[in-house]
Amino acid sequence: MAGVLPPNPNDPRVIRTRQLILDAFIQQLNIMDFNSITIGDITKAATINRATFYAHFPDKYALFEAFLLDAFTNMVVCKVDTKGPLTKKTLLELIVALCNYHETSHHCFKKYDSVALLLEENIKLHLEKLTLQLISGADVAADSKSLATAATLLSWSLYGVTYRWNLEGRTEPPSELAVRVMPLITDGFHMFN
Repeated sequence: MAGVLPPNPNDPRVIRTRQLILDAFIQQLNIMDFNSITIGDITKAATINRATFYAHFPDKYALFEAFLLDAFTNMVVCKVDTKGPLTKKTLLELIVALCNYHETSHHCFKKYDSVALLLEENIKLHLEKLTLQLISGADVAADSKSLATAATLLSWSLYGVTYRWNLEGRTEPPSELAVRVMPLITDGFHMFN
């Protein structure tokens, strides 16, 4: 609509309404398949009208993106030192945090399979940005393309190993998984030659 300003993100009422929408969405994810959830379901659970919803989010996919970013920030980013360089300690923390993220995500959704692909794309994107930030923080003499490639390789590897851990029933504690895969990550694959 022309002439309508977006809500002020610092206004306490806007923050509360946005949280109401997110809480209602999470509630719906616990009882319904993501693809079955409608804006009407969310607005009814949040006790708001559709116009209020659309003032905050253009659609349920943007809401899902906001939900995932918030969860990723709280469960992964907050668990590592993002200001420092990438170290073995940081990698261990990342693996454990990603395991916890997968486990929690698996329990949050009624039909995990319906959101798994969206979840994967989202995690990989944010994890790659975080990894690039950590790699760039180290004193490494490399061009930006090499750093970006390294960030992609590392982030997708971290995602893959923790995804597989979750898929195969979480048979070992996250800390043990982290210790077990660390030599592959830090020393590369020369150990197989």
